[in-house]
Amino acid sequence: MKHTIVVTGANGQLGKCLQDIAPLYPGIKFIFLGRDELPIQEFDITKNVLETIRPSIVINAAAYTAVDKAETEISLALLINGYAVGNLAAVCNNIGAKFLHVSTDYVFDGNAIEPYSETDLVSPVNLYGASKLKGEELAVAANENTVVVRTSWVYSRHGNNFVKTMLRLMKERESIGVVDDQRGCPTYAIDLAEAIIALALQENTAGIYHFSNSGPISWHQFAKTINDNISSNCIVNPIPTSAYPTPAKRPVYSALNNEKIISVTGIKQYDWEERLAVCLDLLT
Repeated sequence: MKHTIVVTGANGQLGKCLQDIAPLYPGIKFIFLGRDELPIQEFDITKNVLETIRPSIVINAAAYTAVDKAETEISLALLINGYAVGNLAAVCNNIGAKFLHVSTDYVFDGNAIEPYSETDLVSPVNLYGASKLKGEELAVAANENTVVVRTSWVYSRHGNNFVKTMLRLMKERESIGVVDDQRGCPTYAIDLAEAIIALALQENTAGIYHFSNSGPISWHQFAKTINDNISSNCIVNPIPTSAYPTPAKRPVYSALNNEKIISVTGIKQYDWEERLAVCLDLLT
């Protein structure tokens, strides 16, 4: 059977990475829809578009990603990351499509001392995380053929992300301070895209999965490695979270255990430094 895969959020970072790798799957018909063609918060439009196309798989790469703004834009974050996801899953259920949704390490409270598994207790510490958790719950309830992929610290050559921000700051400033007491796992979005396709194409993969590159590391270690890779003269100083206050609290530790997705798909968990170097080669 030839799959037709609809990807929402086509103009976002992950959506563009999925477009980058789509030619590697010539037997699949991909339909990439940005917010203009498929605004997921518009439930009737979403229903009409998907019922017209009738894809076999829908990958939801659309999301509200402004972590700090979510503290005040609560209704909008909940609509896009929560209720719209539930609606997408329900529409997919009605047309017999598999639904794959991307979630976040921010569903956890950050109090762990070893990488989080899929069965660990969820307890978000910010409203962004709460909105993403709501989406997970509504999707799983609406469609038993839902796949949730939680990921962390995503970056690529596309969009706005930590790596591109650091490259800009390292050119502009003689020194920068980067938080050294939050730890997690960077994820190259191309690797995430490949993991998502692997889960989408494999039968009987409903459930929750974690995917990231190796870690954990601190944001400071991440930034220092970027700096070393580009041979910048910028000084990267470690600072505590308290020295860089933000509206939204971040989990102190949010590394993800990849064992389940590796065992189910055979996909590899890449070394974070190796994949960062690949991305930097494209950006510098």
